[in-house]
Amino acid sequence: MSIHRIALVGFSLAFCSPLFAQDPGEAPAVDLEDPELSRDLSPERAREALDKSLGYLLEEQHEDGSWGAGVPMDLRELGFAWDTFYAWNQASNAIVLMALLAAPPTQERELALERGLDWLCTTRLAHRGAGWDVDSTWASLFGFTALVDAAGDPRFTEGPRARAIEQRAMAYYADLVSRQTPLGGWAYYDDPPITTKPTWATSFCTALILPALIKARDDLGWEIDSAVISRGVGAVQRCKLPNGAYTYDVNLVPRGHGGDSINQVPGSLGRIQVCNWSLARAGDPRITTDLVREGLEEFFRFHHFMDMTRTKPIPHEGPFANAGYFYFFGHYYAARAIELLPPEEQELMHRRLRYHVTKTQTARGASTDFLTSAYVVNACTAFGALTLAAGLQHDNLTPIAAEDPAPSAPKEE
Repeated sequence: MSIHRIALVGFSLAFCSPLFAQDPGEAPAVDLEDPELSRDLSPERAREALDKSLGYLLEEQHEDGSWGAGVPMDLRELGFAWDTFYAWNQASNAIVLMALLAAPPTQERELALERGLDWLCTTRLAHRGAGWDVDSTWASLFGFTALVDAAGDPRFTEGPRARAIEQRAMAYYADLVSRQTPLGGWAYYDDPPITTKPTWATSFCTALILPALIKARDDLGWEIDSAVISRGVGAVQRCKLPNGAYTYDVNLVPRGHGGDSINQVPGSLGRIQVCNWSLARAGDPRITTDLVREGLEEFFRFHHFMDMTRTKPIPHEGPFANAGYFYFFGHYYAARAIELLPPEEQELMHRRLRYHVTKTQTARGASTDFLTSAYVVNACTAFGALTLAAGLQHDNLTPIAAEDPAPSAPKEE
């Protein structure tokens, strides 16, 4: 998710916790040679794995309601502004809250969710740490998304907490508006000349936020500028290539490149899913069921390229410039893309997807795809839980439902 390194999540100077307690080289809790472990993972097995992931996250929550620590584990994490680590941690907390919102409720999970929301709504906002380092955008991207999810949840539609959720979400929104590039997208670094409004954007950062902006405007009635959405939709649309991939960067004219470029389909596996899902939610008629299905089939066809780079510490060292930190991001948004398929097709796709999350879990239920810093592990574990929760029927919680594509403002030419 970054040209140089992961930028999903980070460091809190005020709330530091122990780092990931497991040996990063620990074998997965499941025996991958076990003939009983099918690559076609049933809902029952998925629920067991989901409970393990959520159990890990509950164990890791601090008394103040937050998760994680941003202490860099090795020299590869140095060189960023201190506020960047705080921003990554804030984004990680938001992803954990997304997982708890989607989970079947229990008393323990409800309490953790309430405490976590209170922390996210009251902790200080992250700031741009340096001229080129705009990683604090991650806090606003996932913070806004999590709070929109919470605001649409019947458990948080009234009272002081509901007001706090909206107020903090709109603060994240204001930050996003200030960072939207001239071409309509968002990212986490800036190219020279360094400007107050960044000029570099990526397809996947832009795509992930658009459904939340649309939901906030159309379903929640918040004051979201339709022009912001329209520019974002246009940015993602410009990234689409004829081969089905989406370019990494947002450019005025998309550049596909050849050979083993990151903009070939095997290097675009995670981006294809989030971009197709996002544009479908925005009402783009070109994102057909057949196109979504094809993108998911490519995801499984070339999945070995993601397996090859998961947990590798050097960004983009894999074939087609794959990086470890594409793994769980890509699987979560593949689960969202599956929701766009006809209902009778969804369970078969979810069964194929679940295996690739379950095989990564340690005995405690945690997962990681890049480093073993707490902010990375918590985000990966939460993304895994979200992937497993998708499509499951719960006794007292409806499955994550596919929403009707929401109309967006017309595409800007």
